[in-house]
Amino acid sequence: MRLRPFTTDLLLALGQVAALVLIGPSANGIGWTPLDTQGYGLGLLVILPTLARSKAPITVCLVTYSVWVVYILAGYWPVVTSFGPLLCLYTVSLLRPTRVSAVLAVLLAALWAFGSLLTLDDSFIPSVVAQCVCFNAMVWRMGYLARRSQELARRTRAEQQEKARRAVVEERGRIARELHDVVAHHMSVISVQAGLAKFVFDSDAKTARAALGTISGTSAEALEEMRRMLRVLRAQEDGGEVPDAPMPGLARIGEMTDRVRAGGVPVEFRVVGTPRPIASGVELCAYRVVQEALTNVLKHARQASATVELHYHHDHIEVSVTDDGEGVIQDRVERGRGHGLIGMRERAKLYGGTISIGPRSSGGFAVRLTLPTSARAAPPGDDVTE
Repeated sequence: MRLRPFTTDLLLALGQVAALVLIGPSANGIGWTPLDTQGYGLGLLVILPTLARSKAPITVCLVTYSVWVVYILAGYWPVVTSFGPLLCLYTVSLLRPTRVSAVLAVLLAALWAFGSLLTLDDSFIPSVVAQCVCFNAMVWRMGYLARRSQELARRTRAEQQEKARRAVVEERGRIARELHDVVAHHMSVISVQAGLAKFVFDSDAKTARAALGTISGTSAEALEEMRRMLRVLRAQEDGGEVPDAPMPGLARIGEMTDRVRAGGVPVEFRVVGTPRPIASGVELCAYRVVQEALTNVLKHARQASATVELHYHHDHIEVSVTDDGEGVIQDRVERGRGHGLIGMRERAKLYGGTISIGPRSSGGFAVRLTLPTSARAAPPGDDVTE
């Protein structure tokens, strides 16, 4: 349980009162004036200002020093009430600049030495000076180190907040790329199906109706994914929780290939190995890469056929999309254009995978992605080959 500042100050003041009551009577035994009513009253006046030390540290420190000097000049033992001035010095060292606290530390040492030398023999001077210097230097140093620790903690919190802010910005950028991938894929399918429906509208009503049905389903899915992305963005802006609606995964690759097949591109989908649960981020990464690869086939290799293969290994998965079209996509790779190809590379790096994008020796184009089965951060370096 963390105490409030005033509660802490009150407990410290009560501790000083207890020390005054317990130690005060022993002053007479070592040659100091015994504490009487006046002595206890002055001692309480030294203690009382420390209750406000956090609100006005310098003022409280000077007031405490002044009352303590009166207490010392009255001939009372300084050690009995020394905790109050030391506590004030610590507070100034903690809350105020080093230059100010250093001046007050020197002043306290001088007052302490002055009070002690009023009644002590010259033989005690070296011991008194050493005590004044050591005790005050130690208290001042403790306050200084505590202040530096607080400043470091504040800087650390600020850096963490800045890092969190940058992470949010990067996440929003990632979501923007997600939107691009989703919209580009679905719009490509809708465009192809709309052209097909228009072409066969009068001659083949059944095919036209099927194309319109595909357009309806694809557009509905696109709208739903856009709503999901917008909910994520709004939740981040409002500081709320990110909705937990499921994102596309490996199980939906079959649906994707069906849509592309309905769009006029023959697509074969094969699964090798035993399907098993994979980290959701890895599944989404694989899904988006396949989606972008098939979108490129729809856009740039319409006369080609494509094959999508998902291979489950012991500690990783492999996903490949190959087609037998001409080199239109290859030209885009060589010129380094296209946000989709950049997105593939970024996704592979994000999840510690490798990806190769380029033409096949037998003709056509291939995208091959390898991902670990757990969503881990990518190691440094370039994990993309072309």
